[in-house]
Amino acid sequence: MSNQQSNRRQFIRSSMAAGAGLVFLPGKMINAANKAKAHYSAESPTLKGKKVLFVYGGWEGHDPEKTRDLFVPWLRSEGAEVSVFDTLDAYLDEEMMNSLDLIIQIWTMGEITKEQEKGLLTAVKDHGVGIAGWHGGLGDSFRNNVEYQFMVGGQWVAHPGGVIDYSVQIIDQEDPVTRGLNDFDMHSEQYYMHVDPNVKVMATTRFTGEHAPWIDGCTMPVVWKKVYGKGRVFYSALGHVIADFEVPEMLEIQKRGIRWAAESKYHPFEEWRDPVYPVSK
Repeated sequence: MSNQQSNRRQFIRSSMAAGAGLVFLPGKMINAANKAKAHYSAESPTLKGKKVLFVYGGWEGHDPEKTRDLFVPWLRSEGAEVSVFDTLDAYLDEEMMNSLDLIIQIWTMGEITKEQEKGLLTAVKDHGVGIAGWHGGLGDSFRNNVEYQFMVGGQWVAHPGGVIDYSVQIIDQEDPVTRGLNDFDMHSEQYYMHVDPNVKVMATTRFTGEHAPWIDGCTMPVVWKKVYGKGRVFYSALGHVIADFEVPEMLEIQKRGIRWAAESKYHPFEEWRDPVYPVSK
């Protein structure tokens, strides 16, 4: 590990320990993040006064506690009222669930009961509560629950090569979530997913075929937004471990997506149908 990488990791550990919830990054990274924010600030949604439920658990390999310690202080610094649970039983509290503005879930490879799933899906679909998350914490949570996957808009199926170097391409410079951001590089898992064609894709990645030759040149969605019933859904396939959030573009996208999803109850349905497949005549 280089000295620069070591220093960056010390910065993120220090910021979480202090409860700041903000990632302090050196030199060039700060400038990149600030430049992106300048493009975004004019139309920024707000978390002030929003009721947010943060649910974490599942497989420890995706750093649920460390990401809790990163995002919960940041949410509170933005003015959100945050409730934190390490159990899926939070979804059983109907009164609380339906009063929320946003659910953030980081829960990989778990099992959810029918009652818990119903509480979650009903809050989003029928009551317009937004939901946001990343990587396996939202996109590989409950493998036996297809209605849950229908809500998210995708399901992880592979990450050829494990942790590798790859790039992420910003393909939508008009959407506020990715406006002003440049393409960027990751050293992490490159998610291969089964994806709902009715999502708005804002960033993609391309597979080289080095680890699975039959997918050489395949372009895969990385960041998307969608709706499920009345609720907004935001997903990023990035964020395998806490160190991934040291990449400023990746962290900025996640924060913007969270803010967007939290506005679910206060804005009309967004129309963005752009079918992947041609429409027959």
